[in-house]
Amino acid sequence: MKFDTEGHAYTWYNEYAKGIGVSVRREYVNKNKETGVITSRRFVCFKEGIRRKDKRDMFMKKPRKETRTGCEAHMTISLQPNGKYTIIDFEPNHNHKLADQSCAHILPSQRQIAPAQAIEFELADDSSIQPKLAFELMGRRAGGRENLGYLQQDQKNYLRTKRKNALKYGEAGSLLNYFHNQLLENPSFFFKVQTDIED
Repeated sequence: MKFDTEGHAYTWYNEYAKGIGVSVRREYVNKNKETGVITSRRFVCFKEGIRRKDKRDMFMKKPRKETRTGCEAHMTISLQPNGKYTIIDFEPNHNHKLADQSCAHILPSQRQIAPAQAIEFELADDSSIQPKLAFELMGRRAGGRENLGYLQQDQKNYLRTKRKNALKYGEAGSLLNYFHNQLLENPSFFFKVQTDIED
């Protein structure tokens, strides 16, 4: 098989993985030192490798679940002279139980928020609709939660990241931005700012 970009190869392998009930991740990459172009990349099963010895406290109440099983399943692509990526190594066999198709949509690499869904999150958030209720509504519209392609936690993470980015330039900047928006919405709104020596 040939792919135009490394991203197309990942998308294809991820769809293949969803069909059999696994999640995938990018492992190593080789790049051209002069141009920075990816010359080869390996995609692996998310259970590839073995976790190192846990250095945390042995009396921890909720230790992280062990997910690695040393699975050898992978796909390696390489850049050819014609500018296309070709599969040069493929191992289809997994050493662990595969997820049932009814649960494949909640595997880490399969959960993706589409741009249209992100806009709906923002509209619901701006309208003061609770995230849980917005998730229920979107699930019903899609014919069930399994058809959404993401979990409620993904929605919460997206909204948290959006709020963090909105506050990137500081609390004072966010407050001024809020006041300017209020001024546009309500002509009778008034605010005055006095700056100190540090502006």
